[in-house]
Amino acid sequence: MKIEAKILNGLERISEVLKSLLWEKAKVHGISPIQIQILLFVEHHKTEICNVSYLAKEFNVTKATISDAVRVLVRKDLLDKDFSPRDNRRYNLLLSVKGKELVKDLVSYAFPIENELSTLKEQDLAMFFDVITKLIYQLNQKGIIQVQRICYNCRFYSGDKNAKHYCTLLDQRLQTSEVRIDCHEFEA
Repeated sequence: MKIEAKILNGLERISEVLKSLLWEKAKVHGISPIQIQILLFVEHHKTEICNVSYLAKEFNVTKATISDAVRVLVRKDLLDKDFSPRDNRRYNLLLSVKGKELVKDLVSYAFPIENELSTLKEQDLAMFFDVITKLIYQLNQKGIIQVQRICYNCRFYSGDKNAKHYCTLLDQRLQTSEVRIDCHEFEA
């Protein structure tokens, strides 16, 4: 078996574990995994991108799927809608007080994997991170990953993808471990 196939098999197993961990949290709180992902996304991203259209692209599902999930989260008082003053059909999502409390527990869903990663050598983690960021960038360039906010595609990034990373927004050179996969200051 080629090494690429073995790596793919390993990534698939890790993906299955993440899905399983999400389902465990979902069952405890009576919500679905996509609803957990929406709540976590809203907690960690700018309000301007917390809308149905963007979330559908982010999670690679239909707008209808996101709308249904959002409708349930609003009904359960976990999300609030912040309507546009110019167009009352458009809105961004905000966590309600109850949603903020729930997110405190939800962020722990992946701790078992994070704990295992913490047992690896720092050098191995850095190499693993470097490979993942390059893979995400390449998949995005080919249109396989639709939405990403990785440094490599940011207008503030300069340098080559191999070693020298520089952020003009921060006006500093970045170590490979400082490259962001999900940057809040990202601009295409």
